[in-house]
Amino acid sequence: MARSGASIRNQIRTLRSRHGEMTQQQLADHVGVARQTVNAIEGGKYSPSLEVAFRIAHVFGEPLEEVFQFITAAG
Repeated sequence: MARSGASIRNQIRTLRSRHGEMTQQQLADHVGVARQTVNAIEGGKYSPSLEVAFRIAHVFGEPLEEVFQFITAAG
């Protein structure tokens, strides 16, 4: 399947803010990944595995689709 024109956006920064200004390190510790991984995911430079995505959503108590959105370009 071609991936051109598609991207994954996330609400991690917003959710961290809503959860008491949770740091990237705190989220990483909860999820079991490195802080650099959280930084890359949050910045849209890296797409997490499905397992990591579910773990992140679980930390925030949100459904997966509230944390991550798959965006396709029109056309």
